[in-house]
Amino acid sequence: MKNAREFIWPFIGLLAVVVSGWLLYRELRGLSLDDVWDSLTAVPKERYAFAGLSTLVAYAALAWYDRIALLHLGVRHISWFFVSITSFTTYALSHNIGASVFSGALVRYRAYTSKGLSASQIAVLVALCSFTFGLGTILLGGVVLTLDPTLLHRLEELLPSALTNPATARGVGFILLGFVALYVVGSILHLPPIHIRKAKLEYPRPAIMGRQLVAAPLELLGAAGIIYFVLPAQLEPSFLVVLAVFLASFSAALVSHAPGGLGVFELVFLTAMPDIPKADVLAALIVFRLFYLLIPFAISLVVVLLFERARLAQAWRSRGAPGDGPVPPAPLI
Repeated sequence: MKNAREFIWPFIGLLAVVVSGWLLYRELRGLSLDDVWDSLTAVPKERYAFAGLSTLVAYAALAWYDRIALLHLGVRHISWFFVSITSFTTYALSHNIGASVFSGALVRYRAYTSKGLSASQIAVLVALCSFTFGLGTILLGGVVLTLDPTLLHRLEELLPSALTNPATARGVGFILLGFVALYVVGSILHLPPIHIRKAKLEYPRPAIMGRQLVAAPLELLGAAGIIYFVLPAQLEPSFLVVLAVFLASFSAALVSHAPGGLGVFELVFLTAMPDIPKADVLAALIVFRLFYLLIPFAISLVVVLLFERARLAQAWRSRGAPGDGPVPPAPLI
């Protein structure tokens, strides 16, 4: 039964890709590649530069996730450079392949054990990074729904009418912000840990919590900014609208377990942006996948190969020279 469960989520992810791909095909019928290419070439160079800068902001914030978790663990001997490369590689792989297939925990385990961290410390680090991301999504989702509860109307084809009602949407926004407020209060007052079955969730120190509240939204704002800067400026798409649609699309992609959110992310985004030509929206999504997913993925593969090559060379030297003493851990690159 345990082995069967291991295949359930990958199967659900592949099914989500197939279903969303079919729906996406129906959505894009009649759209030519020339239309999309024209939209890509119409984007000014400076807006591509801003999209690239947004990508750097997003990945810098992701590296901050790891740094925050290490500070929570009291680990300060690992350099920012090593943390940044490890975080970049972790997220570049998991964003594209999917956490269910290639867990970020495995990448971090290989990297951080070379720096002396134990398996239990790495487990806490992975859990805190995941929670930080979720906290940022909840915080920005609450802010967006509170400021403009009518935004859920854009998803009325995908959501029940009860949820797209502005009063209900604003109520959901207040609930999300309330969750964040409880987390802040729990951290400040040093409340006892929450026990969920065998798991124990401890509130971090206020200094750690404060960093989480900055780093998590920053990553999401950077990722949404990639799409925002590539959309046609003359149509004046509001950044708040783009952010809200991005949060909904990215969340749906994660829940679907589709590798890289393929098809699911695009389907939700296109459905929620009916006021912008489909060719322009699709062009922005292509740039997002290129900047945020594919280019980092290619770089991360090189980093992993260099790291494993260094580890293999280290093991070979250690085997060949048993009397030379322990060999220091190999650098990541």
